Amino acid sequence: MKALNEFVRKFEPDHATQPLLHTTYDAFYTFLFQPGTTTKGGVHVRDGMDLKRQMVWVVLALQVLYIFGTWNIGNQHFTALGRYTGLLEGLHLKIVYGLIQIIPIFVVTHVVGLGIEFLYAAKKGHSVEEGFLVSGALIPLIMPPDIPLWILAVSVAFAVILGKEAFGGTGMNIWNIALLSRVFIFFAYPTTISGDEVWVSGIEKVDVGVYASEAYTFVHHGFDWLFAGLGWNTFGLGGQLVADGYTGATPLGIAAKEGWAGVSAVYDQSSIFWGNIPGSIGESSVPLILFGMAFIMFTRIADYRIIVGGLIGFMVGGFMLNAIAPSELTADTPGIFKFMAIHPLRQMIMGSFLFAITFMATDPVSSADTPTGKWIYGFLIAFIGLIIRVLNPAYPEGWMLSILLLNTFAPLIDHYVYQANIKRRAKRTASMAITRDEIITKRGDVDVFTPENDEDYRPVGNVGIY
Repeated sequence: MKALNEFVRKFEPDHATQPLLHTTYDAFYTFLFQPGTTTKGGVHVRDGMDLKRQMVWVVLALQVLYIFGTWNIGNQHFTALGRYTGLLEGLHLKIVYGLIQIIPIFVVTHVVGLGIEFLYAAKKGHSVEEGFLVSGALIPLIMPPDIPLWILAVSVAFAVILGKEAFGGTGMNIWNIALLSRVFIFFAYPTTISGDEVWVSGIEKVDVGVYASEAYTFVHHGFDWLFAGLGWNTFGLGGQLVADGYTGATPLGIAAKEGWAGVSAVYDQSSIFWGNIPGSIGESSVPLILFGMAFIMFTRIADYRIIVGGLIGFMVGGFMLNAIAPSELTADTPGIFKFMAIHPLRQMIMGSFLFAITFMATDPVSSADTPTGKWIYGFLIAFIGLIIRVLNPAYPEGWMLSILLLNTFAPLIDHYVYQANIKRRAKRTASMAITRDEIITKRGDVDVFTPENDEDYRPVGNVGIY
């Protein structure tokens, strides 16, 4: 390892004459090796886990969602075309199709985001900050599989420049960077991130009864010769979109209008739980999100207080809405009441709540800092987010808005927690203070003064104190 380190050091550019190249070199060098300097003195805590390696743990926890999302992109595409409807049917086609969709999203996100960070680091004359490692891994997972790449690039640039660099860089941002990228698209280009068709890749290019061959490019067909040589199925014409057998609506989109009865008529509960449904690339599989949740909690990368507080807030809000909803639902019952009546556990497995509370709300920079504040922060994110989801017919998902809202108020939450702690400790200190009148001088075995019925009085040496 020492020899490798010395070899890599030979390629280090000059910092003064080539600041951008040096910044790029330093970013990759610190990714490969731990910092060569540590704090000095016996009062400092030294640890091999620097910021970059801490963030890598979160990226590792997301890899299972990338694998699942790649498969699900292809699975939803071919299911809509009526081909390979089984989970493992046409597996090679589903994976290749998913990779062709997700790789450009991943590349554009990192080229734009890291490129901006490299430029700012070179301009400031310091090393590349590691903050985009997690943001860059999260952004592709919260996007539709057919998001236009130029819109994605603009949203990432907006989030990094105005959401982070304008505030001083990594560790100084007020809001979650990944969510800023999504919220920019939501308000600037709403049709690209809402509606039924955006959640299933390639379907907007296919008319009912027409073969989907035009939805494929030379990249897709470039694999046909390989698959044909192996005796496997090829992309070919791609199948036809059947109007009667296809819906690109997410469970939440259906629930907002028809309640759980409408959802169960289209998707079985098992599919919703495992994530075999249309939606953002990495937000749908409950078991894999729970795996990531356990992983980052066990490694203490994420604070359990935010996650558990969010789960409690979600259940409280869910049961409150259940109590408001009518006891009997009919065909004439407004959709909002049908949505209210859905059991909180069913609400929890629909949509992106578990993903948001696990990977978005726990961002250590934009979340609350105090232990008590983390409980409050997580609780309010879930409670407010569920209210937005159910009561806002124009936006049947509320975690993006609730997290950004609580990001804004996190310092205020911590402020009041600090003030409450100060007042409590001041009161406790005042109650324990020994005043002049409370010191009772003892002479021998006889007290000069002994308060009657005072259990707090006790002799200490020759002095009696309360």
